[in-house]
Amino acid sequence: QVQLAESGGQLVQTGGSLRLSCAASGRSISNYLVGWFRQAPGKEREFVSAINWSGGRTYYADSVKGRFAISRDNAKNAVYLQMNSLKPEDTAVYYCGIYGIGSYYYERSYASWGQGTQVTVSS
Repeated sequence: QVQLAESGGQLVQTGGSLRLSCAASGRSISNYLVGWFRQAPGKEREFVSAINWSGGRTYYADSVKGRFAISRDNAKNAVYLQMNSLKPEDTAVYYCGIYGIGSYYYERSYASWGQGTQVTVSS
């Protein structure tokens, strides 16, 4: 069984940057697509970004494309989300998940999630 732990979230000002980490333990995630989703208060969990097993394919929501960059280091069993030019609307709890079956765009396609890390962007 794989355990996922997100970290790196904190309070930042508009225009600032953060790098979120998704650290896996227990099992290797090197064979899996990993996605980042986020959930703001009162909102549904929404797709942010995803990266395939090798890192050769990346996917981004239109709302973050050009500002966020996903990467992975399979040797460290970790996936990262570099977040630049942050906006107040980026405020949310960010989750990483291991893809199971279906479209990477949908939350229901993921088999396992971490506990989330809070990102707050002040105006």
